[in-house]
Amino acid sequence: MRFGRQFVSKMIPEWQEAYIDYAYLKTILQDIQATRKISVSNSQSKPSFARNLTKRYTRNASVSENHVIVFNAVTHADFEHDMTYETAFLKAGEPGGDSEAAFFRTLDREFNKVNSFYKLKVEKARHESLALTRQMEALVAFRFRVKEKKPSSTDSVSVDINALSSKSKENKVTVGDLIKNEANESILEGIRMNRTLETPLSAIKTILKVHKQEELKFTRENLKKVEERLQRAFIEFYQKLGHLKNYSFLNTSAVSKIMKKYDKISARNAAKQYMEMVDSSYLTSSDEIHKLMVRVESTFIQHFSNSNRRQGMNLLRPKENKELHRTTFSTGFFFGCATSLIIALALIIHARNIMGTPGQRTYMETMFPLYRFFGFVVLHVVMYAANIYFWGIYRVNYSFIFGFKQGTELGYRHVLLLSFGLGTLSLCAVLLNLDMEMDSQTKDYRIVTELIPLFLLALVVAITLCPFNILYRSSRFFFLTVLFRCIAAPFYTVNLPDFFLADQLTSQVQSLRSLEFYICYYGFGDFRQRQRNTCRSNDVFTTFYFIVAVIPYWLRFLQCIRRIIEENDLSHGYNAIKYLLTIVAACLRTAYTLNRGTTWNITAWIFSGVATLYATYWDIVIDWGLLQRGCKNSFLREKLLVPHKTVYYAAMVLNVLLRLVWLQTVLDLKFSFLHRETLVALLACLEIIRRGIWNFFRLENEHLNNVGKFRAFKSVPLPFNYQEDRDQDN
Repeated sequence: MRFGRQFVSKMIPEWQEAYIDYAYLKTILQDIQATRKISVSNSQSKPSFARNLTKRYTRNASVSENHVIVFNAVTHADFEHDMTYETAFLKAGEPGGDSEAAFFRTLDREFNKVNSFYKLKVEKARHESLALTRQMEALVAFRFRVKEKKPSSTDSVSVDINALSSKSKENKVTVGDLIKNEANESILEGIRMNRTLETPLSAIKTILKVHKQEELKFTRENLKKVEERLQRAFIEFYQKLGHLKNYSFLNTSAVSKIMKKYDKISARNAAKQYMEMVDSSYLTSSDEIHKLMVRVESTFIQHFSNSNRRQGMNLLRPKENKELHRTTFSTGFFFGCATSLIIALALIIHARNIMGTPGQRTYMETMFPLYRFFGFVVLHVVMYAANIYFWGIYRVNYSFIFGFKQGTELGYRHVLLLSFGLGTLSLCAVLLNLDMEMDSQTKDYRIVTELIPLFLLALVVAITLCPFNILYRSSRFFFLTVLFRCIAAPFYTVNLPDFFLADQLTSQVQSLRSLEFYICYYGFGDFRQRQRNTCRSNDVFTTFYFIVAVIPYWLRFLQCIRRIIEENDLSHGYNAIKYLLTIVAACLRTAYTLNRGTTWNITAWIFSGVATLYATYWDIVIDWGLLQRGCKNSFLREKLLVPHKTVYYAAMVLNVLLRLVWLQTVLDLKFSFLHRETLVALLACLEIIRRGIWNFFRLENEHLNNVGKFRAFKSVPLPFNYQEDRDQDN
C-alpha cells in the first residue's frame, strides 16, 4: 500500500481536518515537476554557448546548494513550546522557484496547524490526567474504608507517588496506619458520588433540577461501581493517548515522505534540514504522551489487575474485531440456501397452481401476514449491512457514533450472516406450510403445521434474549438496552442510538401489526381452522390496529419532549411537531382504510400532505444537512463524503417519492394481479428501503458534525464529585 493511502486509512476520522494535507502537497510537487521539465527542455533548446554558461553557473552555485531553506521560529511568551515556523526559500529566482516557495509556505502552514493541534490535545490530556489522579486517590481511600483493614502495598493513597518513604516494619504498623487513616479522611472530605445510572426517579429529579450527587456510603456495592467507572475512564483515556501518539507519528512520517519526494523532484537536499526543524518541534520532541501512557499503565495494572501486567494490558488495549473466514463462508452458504429456497418456492407455486386455488385468498389473509414479519426484518437488516459497508468505504465512524464497545461492533458480513440465516429459516417454514393442503371434506388443518410461524417467532425471541455468550451477545444486549430505553423514552436521557432505533421502528409499522396479528390469530384460536374472522370482527383488535401504528411515532415524540427539557433547544420542539402530525395522519389513513367515506378521505389527504411536506423538509435539511445556501456544492452542503454529487440529488428525489407511498391508501389504488396484503407488504418494503437510504446520510451528517468539532472520544462520567467542582457548577 502506498503511503498516501496508508496515511488516510490510519487517520482518526474525526480529526482528518487536523492532519497534514498530504494529497494537496503532492499536487504542488507535481506542478514543480512539470515546471522543471519545461525549464529543462528550454535549456536543451538553447545555443551551445548559452548551455556552457548555464553549466558554469551551476558549478559555481553548487557551493551554496546546501542552503536551500532558512527557518525562522517565533516563540510565544505564554507557552514555552508554542512556536510557529516559517521557511524562507532561497532559490525563488530560479525557474519554477515560485512553485517551490509556495510549496514551503503550504508545508509550514500545515505543520504549524498540526503542531498547534497536538499541543492543545496534550494540554487537555494533562488536565484529564490530574483529574484521574484525584479520582484514584479517592478510590484508594474509599477502598481502605470499605475493607477496614490495612491496605496492601499497591493501595498507596497517591497515584503520582508510587509509595511513601520507606519506614521500618514497626512504624508501618503503628504510626503508618494512623497517618494513612488521617490522609484518607482528608481525601474523602467534601466528596460525593456521581449518580450515572438512570432510573425513572432520576428522570424526575433531573426535571426538578435536583443535584445528581449522593453522600458517600462505604459499601462493597458502591466500591464495585466506583471501580468499574474508573476502569472505563482509564481505558478511554489510555486509548486517547494512543491516538495522540499515533497522530504525532503519522504527521511526522508525512512530512518526512513529502520532503523526500521534494528532494527527488527538485534535485535538492532540503529534507535533512527541514526534518531537523521538525525533530526540534513540540510535535516530535515532547515526551509528555509517553510519560502519561507509562503512568496510566502502571496505575491501571497496580489497581485494576492485581499487578498482572498481561491482564492489565489486555484491558487497556482491546483486540480489534477481525473478520474470520468462517464468517464469510457462512454468509455465502446461507445466501445460497436462501436463493435456492426462493427458487424452489416459486417452482412449487407454479407447479401446483397455488395462486389459482380457492384457498389462496385464505392463505394470503392468514399465513402471509405472519411470515411477512420475518421478510420485513430480513430486509431491514440487509439495508443496515449495506449501511455499514458504505460507512466503512467513506470512513464514517459509525462504531464511535453509536457508542459500540471497541472490538464488539459487527461488520457488514456479520450482519449479513444474521439476515441470511433468518431468511433461510423463514423460507424453510414457508415451504413446510405450503406442503400441507386443506382437506376439502373436513376443512381441518394439522395444528402442528399451523404453529410453525409461532415456533419460528419464539426461536427468534429466545435467541435474542439468550444470556449465553453466543451469537454476538454484546450486540444483542446493546440492542435490547437501547430498545428498552426507547420504550421508556421519557424516563431516560436520549442519546443518538436511542432516537436512531426509534426512527427505525417508525418504518416497521407493518411489522408491529404483524405481531399484533400473531397475538390475535393464535390467541383466539383462528389457527385451528385458518380463518381471520375473529380478528376482523373484534373491536379490541381494531383499536390496537390504530395504536400499533402510532406507538413508534409516539415514542419519538416523547424523546423530543425529553430533549427539550434537558437541552432547552426549541429545534426538538419542531421535531416533536413533525411526529405529532404524522400520528394524526397515520390515524386518519387507518380510519379511512377501515371505514371509507369522503370525510375521512379529505382529512386524510390534508394531514398526510402536511405531514409529508414537513417530514421531507426535516429529512433533507435537518437530518441530512443538505439544501444549504451559499455553499460551493449547489443545493447540498460544504462537505461531502461521497465524491459524486448525483448520489445526493438522487437520494433527495428518492426520499420524496418514497415518502409518498401513503398515496396508495388515500387514493385507494387497486391492482387486479396483486392481493391487498401483497400490496401492503410491497409498500412497507419501500418504506424500509427509504429508511436504509436515510440512515446513511443521517450518520454521514452526524460524522461531519463530529469532524467539525474534532469530537473523537466519548466522555466517561467519573465516580467522585469534589466540593470545588460543585461550587463551580453552581
